[in-house]
Amino acid sequence: MTIMDSLPAAPRVGDHLGRYTVERVEPLPEMQGTLVLLRHELGAQHAHVIRADDNAAFGVTFPTVPQDSTGVAHILEHVVLMGSQRFPVPDPFFSMLPRSLNTFMNAMTASDWTTYPFSTRNEKDFFNLLAVYLDATFFPLMRYESFRQDGHRFEFATPDDPTTPLKLQGVVYNEMKGAMASPGSVMWRAFGKALYPDLTYANNSGGAPEEIPNLTYEGLRAFHAAHYHPSNAFFYTYGQLPLARILDAIENHVMAQFAPQTLDVSIPDQPAFDAPRHESAVYPGTDVERGAQVLVGWKLGHSSDPDLNLRWSVLSDVLLGNPAAPLTRPLIESGLGSALADGSGYRDSFREGAFAAGLKGLPAGKAAEVEALVLRTLEEIATQGIEPELIESSLHQFEIAQKEVSNSGYPFALGVMFRLLGPWMQGGDPVTGLRLDAQLGRLRADLAQGAVFEPMLRDLLGNPHRVTLEVAPDPASAERAEADEAALVERLSADFTDEDRARIVADSLRLKELQGQEADRSVLPTLGLEDIPTAAPAVTYHTEQPGRARVARAAQPTGGLTYLDVQLRLPALPDDLLDALPLYTFAVTRSGAAGQDYVSLARRIEAVTGGVSAAVGVGTPPDDLNAVRLAVTFSGKALARNAPALVEVLRDLIAAPDFTRDRLEQLLKQRLAGLKASVVQAGNAYAERLAAAQLNVTGAVQERFSGLTALATLKVTVEGEGGLDDLLERFGRLRDLIRTADPLLALTATPDDLNLDLSPLTELFSGDAPVGRPAPTLPTRAPQARTTDVPVSYNAVAFPTVPYTHPDSPALLVLSRVLRSEYLLPELREKGGAYGGAASFDPREGVFAMSSYRDPHVARTFQVFKDARTFLNGDLGERELTEAILSASKILDPLTSPDTAGRRRIYGDHAGYTQDLEQTYKARLLAVTLDDLRRVMDTYLTPERATYGVVTGRDPNSDDLAALGLTFEIQAI
Repeated sequence: MTIMDSLPAAPRVGDHLGRYTVERVEPLPEMQGTLVLLRHELGAQHAHVIRADDNAAFGVTFPTVPQDSTGVAHILEHVVLMGSQRFPVPDPFFSMLPRSLNTFMNAMTASDWTTYPFSTRNEKDFFNLLAVYLDATFFPLMRYESFRQDGHRFEFATPDDPTTPLKLQGVVYNEMKGAMASPGSVMWRAFGKALYPDLTYANNSGGAPEEIPNLTYEGLRAFHAAHYHPSNAFFYTYGQLPLARILDAIENHVMAQFAPQTLDVSIPDQPAFDAPRHESAVYPGTDVERGAQVLVGWKLGHSSDPDLNLRWSVLSDVLLGNPAAPLTRPLIESGLGSALADGSGYRDSFREGAFAAGLKGLPAGKAAEVEALVLRTLEEIATQGIEPELIESSLHQFEIAQKEVSNSGYPFALGVMFRLLGPWMQGGDPVTGLRLDAQLGRLRADLAQGAVFEPMLRDLLGNPHRVTLEVAPDPASAERAEADEAALVERLSADFTDEDRARIVADSLRLKELQGQEADRSVLPTLGLEDIPTAAPAVTYHTEQPGRARVARAAQPTGGLTYLDVQLRLPALPDDLLDALPLYTFAVTRSGAAGQDYVSLARRIEAVTGGVSAAVGVGTPPDDLNAVRLAVTFSGKALARNAPALVEVLRDLIAAPDFTRDRLEQLLKQRLAGLKASVVQAGNAYAERLAAAQLNVTGAVQERFSGLTALATLKVTVEGEGGLDDLLERFGRLRDLIRTADPLLALTATPDDLNLDLSPLTELFSGDAPVGRPAPTLPTRAPQARTTDVPVSYNAVAFPTVPYTHPDSPALLVLSRVLRSEYLLPELREKGGAYGGAASFDPREGVFAMSSYRDPHVARTFQVFKDARTFLNGDLGERELTEAILSASKILDPLTSPDTAGRRRIYGDHAGYTQDLEQTYKARLLAVTLDDLRRVMDTYLTPERATYGVVTGRDPNSDDLAALGLTFEIQAI
């Protein structure tokens, strides 16, 4: 059952809906919606957005203000989702993932709030998930075993043998060990502590690994009782479903069970500093030459002040929003560092906002130089003034943000929630998070009267509440952290008696027993196969072919925005250009073009577009995994009035890019810093690419484009002799080669804006070079490990399979969902303590993979991968199969929006993935059987076909891998 099509009428101010009172009704003309604000007798607040969108959303958010760094709010977020009164299964959250057609499900802990959001396009699914979320948050079982599993626990190396070494375990404990190995995470935590030392922001809400063991089970329960109450709750709903029906469900499930409660979760103002301060922090890292970063930050006024919030948002964009921005450019061109420091810009996520700027890619000890550079540059900007054109360009970006309705990357329905949540929870007006017209009007009026931003900068420079924070790598940190953990275990267990050790064994065995029990998931609501939409989405578009280029035009309700994509399928590419291609697409929109240097071009892009991008893609036709094709796609968006200017920008980027050695060096250093940081955050993806690169051409190309091979190649280019000059020569050849590519332009706009003249682009392409096939040399098939500065591991195994049109492909997709939800998550996360475990299958690439994320184990995890076939022989039934098919169907039917629906259909059809083919695939998916799953595993996921990848902080061969027949070739990252 899809969400209803008719839009319900909004209630009126003063109406009573049960025990709710409507306090405010506000039109939201920019998104064609209406905001209704209500308050319950218990004190709960509710924001409901009525909008013609079939993706309905819900969220409940609690202000949570931890007073220490034990991670109580974060661990509580995990534990409440591990069984509730109505749904007493160990993992209702993970159990609902495959029982639902959700477009988003998650829970998140921020510095001062915890939220539980979901969205779905299915009406029955919405109320199923609503029941589970409400029961989980307000009536969790909070079992002691759940606290031990996901929080922290003592466990012997051999759980039933008290003579083996004692160690600390826990999902959140291991998650935060991995998180705090990231310089970006360390910077963020240290910044909150440095700027707001007397407030909750000084604490690590996620949990500092050394502090997590101090959290008690009783403390966790007390925190829930105090914070997770309707009187402290902010509810949010969105879409076309009847508000009264939603409120009735919340009333019956929750409100009727509670009495009013008073809780002070207010956050006071941070007492102002008398003088600027200097702070430092370290993270485990060995790159002492370029691994440090310095951030200079100030505390500002209340972030709930709508005018102040907008003005600092605009000023931050003016100063830092693009490569030519007046603060960004001097920082980067100083040569001190390679990129802006993590945390640069305006932040309204604190009760009192913050502005910061700095650099990363530094050696340690540069704090004074960066501080002086930031202060000097801001002083010059304040004195010389900001060009009005830069302000107007920034306001233009805010105008685009107001108009754009997009599900690209994140459901718009939940983006609306996060926009209103900040001011709402801080006691401000939630409408100001959604409608900027009043604030923009006042800002424009003040700008017409004189300078606005220069006085703000002078006030900033005179503000003594400033912190200069340096975060630097410490090569000894990882070893010290390991020693500190051992010392912590020793200290906490120093007085253990034989009885205490016996209790730890008993608790471990009890946890293992519970983890091994089969839960009765029949108590959970679910959908059936009949709820899966069988039709592939149809989008109407028309095509034309002026010359060699093909043009497809799709009419969509884009709200006055125009989206343009230029996909260029490349001819045969010499192997030496393969590594240069992703660097070309990274640099081309950040350099100059058509006689303009990068500063002038960046200002032009900011003034007339909502952003442009370039990317390289790897694709295959649906029936042949070996017919690999490369394409470069240039994309952009603009207000309809600026669409011709967008065409001109894209033409200049394609036809006349201008790369200089100095600018290219800056850009590649930025990219190198970004790739290094991403390894810690996404080590599982890198491990998967290491494994998949050994299987086929697609995997090998993607590893060279975005894997650890790409990182190594980039490092040589940046640091080696002559690397930049050689790359510039290759860029020239790529520019010429791109002009000979096979072009397909996709234009998405309102019907009135669809006749845009695209001839400046279509006339660029001539010749008849056929689309080429890259043929890189595949790496030698051998288990590959890469070591870096992380205290956890990321493990992966991959297998080659079949193309999209093969009858077994749907079964492999279903198999990936069965293994993920029924096997890998319980084995790797619940029992093994890893933060995540997954199986994945990309039908278009034909690669099946299993992986783990922030994992304390290596050998154990590969044993789990190996035992997957044994699991399939177990007690699997129709429930597991149905849930896996439901879960797989979501991959085939992603959430789209006006900006993406047209291009997805156009480029899908062009690549051979037509609507008819997609519907055939879905029909085969619905017919998959349990026997099919066992058959395809026996056919394709066999040991001799497997390839392996690991990203870890130590030699994995020191584990018991020999017993599995695995020996890894190791390289340091």
